[in-house]
Amino acid sequence: MYSLGYDIGSSSIKCAIFDCASGRTVAHGSYPSEEMSIHSPRPGWAEQDPEQWWSYVVTLTRQLVKETGVDAGAIKAIGISYQMHGLVLVDAKQQVLRPSIIWCDSRAVEIGRKAFDALGQGFCLKHLLNSPGNFTASKLRWVQENEPDVYRKIHKAMLPGEFIAMKLTGEITTTVSGLSEGIYWDFETNALSSALLEHYGIDKRVLPEIRPTFGRQGQLTNAAAEQLGLRPGTVVAYRAGDQPNNAFSLNVLNPGEAAATAGTSGVVYGVIDRISYDSKSRVNPFAHVNHTADHPRLGVLLCINGTGILNSWLRRNFAGGMSYADINTAAAGVAIGSDGVSVLPFGNGAERILENREIGCRIDGIDFNRHSRAHIFRAAQEGIAFSFRYGIDIMREMGLDLRVIRAGHSNMFLSPIFRQTLANIADATIQLYDTDGALGAARGAAIGAGIFASLRDAFVSLRKMEEVVPSSDNRDVTSGAYSTWLAHLQRNQ
Repeated sequence: MYSLGYDIGSSSIKCAIFDCASGRTVAHGSYPSEEMSIHSPRPGWAEQDPEQWWSYVVTLTRQLVKETGVDAGAIKAIGISYQMHGLVLVDAKQQVLRPSIIWCDSRAVEIGRKAFDALGQGFCLKHLLNSPGNFTASKLRWVQENEPDVYRKIHKAMLPGEFIAMKLTGEITTTVSGLSEGIYWDFETNALSSALLEHYGIDKRVLPEIRPTFGRQGQLTNAAAEQLGLRPGTVVAYRAGDQPNNAFSLNVLNPGEAAATAGTSGVVYGVIDRISYDSKSRVNPFAHVNHTADHPRLGVLLCINGTGILNSWLRRNFAGGMSYADINTAAAGVAIGSDGVSVLPFGNGAERILENREIGCRIDGIDFNRHSRAHIFRAAQEGIAFSFRYGIDIMREMGLDLRVIRAGHSNMFLSPIFRQTLANIADATIQLYDTDGALGAARGAAIGAGIFASLRDAFVSLRKMEEVVPSSDNRDVTSGAYSTWLAHLQRNQ
């Protein structure tokens, strides 16, 4: 018996077929081989064609089923992970009305700022846990203001994962987690925010019907099954945004646990068990996949734009053909603290943890007579870990009792220096696993379909590859290096 998981990203579509009995990954792939294009008709805009996502889902599914020879009838459940905060609009015939305004599009920033002031910052933080910002509700308001002919035709406004679920099932549904990421959800009333909808002039009927994150969200139509090479009636039983789903894929479900990624940008997503918010909205709480009103589980999202992109920039411009492994070896020859060199990794746009300031990347403390590129390599990795610590401190103020950080064995987490620095400075154990979003979605689908009796059962087969614990020998010197880094940051804010 198998489950299938999709991860609908802005770069590619990933798919995994999971053997629920053995816990083995039967197939895993991504499509296309090159990154999907993002269209930018104007500066700050970012759009993609939702129908292209579906086309790639079809191509990849047929490819994996054919390659593996898996009996389509043995695939009993489908789960979906997707890029968060996007907007997809369809008419009454489920036809797309305009390209999707995706997560990195900034056209609605000013709309969100005005709503934050008009509704009241205290109200927004207490009820929505966030500023309306550039999230999905503000993007929908932008369409209303700027494309009224399109807006009048809207039957439903969806997130990207809800569009894929619609293509699979013909049904248009959402989840509380999805509504919270769109900033539609009022955590005080445990319902749609009537105040936000009224302020934006949005009729609640354009929002989909709510279904549980784990559970029946529809079943595969005859038409979709024929396109995919699967069986009609296969249940779609799980859906979550990419960061909640990444955390779920790592079995991060309980207070004090956190998931992290460190690719181009970096994310820490920590779980707390009470309704809370940051007064400066530097980190963003959303309903986690296992959140209920009676048993709150919020995922607090810390995003740092400049993480792995700094490491790759140094490799392209300073490493002279060195591999990442060579860079790590060179950096390991430098002592903790990089002999006084500090790097602020904030060279990839405005940073939310810095209250949306754009301060740029800074390198401080270089002595031409003592320092080499190896010092910069190490200082960059330490600076990335220190930026995580800076954000984690904000999360701790909100009630995150951080003890464990789980991550996939990839990107910056392949670096022993980065892993150990983060463990030391966050005072948390780092656990590395071989999993990803598509596998998480497949596990979630198996839970939603009742193949696994519990969350615990779903993760019996999840194997820890490596564990890094804080080093008592190096904690003080790492803390000293962080203090130097923090002083450098404070001078440049």
